[in-house]
Amino acid sequence: MASAEPEHEHREDEEAPAGEDEDTGAQVAPIVKLEEVAVSTGEEDEDAILDLKSKLYRFDKDGNQWKERGAGTVKLLKHKESGKVLLPTMSVQEHAGNDKSCVWHATDFADGELKDELFCIRFASVENCKTFREMFQEVAESQESKEENKDATVVADALEKLSVEGKKTEENAGEEAPAATKNEETKTDTDKKGEKPAPST
Repeated sequence: MASAEPEHEHREDEEAPAGEDEDTGAQVAPIVKLEEVAVSTGEEDEDAILDLKSKLYRFDKDGNQWKERGAGTVKLLKHKESGKVLLPTMSVQEHAGNDKSCVWHATDFADGELKDELFCIRFASVENCKTFREMFQEVAESQESKEENKDATVVADALEKLSVEGKKTEENAGEEAPAATKNEETKTDTDKKGEKPAPST
């Protein structure tokens, strides 16, 4: 019978309700009131024309090895109104040792010192790498042609202003010359009137 008593105690524990949270009626007011803050990513006015996961590497010349700079997404953003894509002036090339990577030279200021670095970006697949390289080159070429057109327009406008101003200057010089001779004639007439006639001898 000694064994029956522990079973009985065990049954009572099972039948007893689990510890329920008791409502004490206490209300806790927040210590600090937080206000909603608008978060700006800086990409609100832009559309992503390219968005791929990748890893960025920097070539360490001292150690003669690639060092990981970070992992994340690489994006090419096109402004909704102007249609411009901010792109540094550099050329991206295929990495000779890896089909999933591209390399380029750029000026880096990440360590607080301005220096020329060799960068490498590695993608998960060969297709992503090819897409990145093609999109980058397409945008770079379109920007070059737009810049050339813009420069040509600026030069043409400057030449037009110069030629128009040159014509105006020539016309003004032609108009001023007869006016100057008229003024000289008027002065000589007044000088003559102011002079006394010479006595006759």
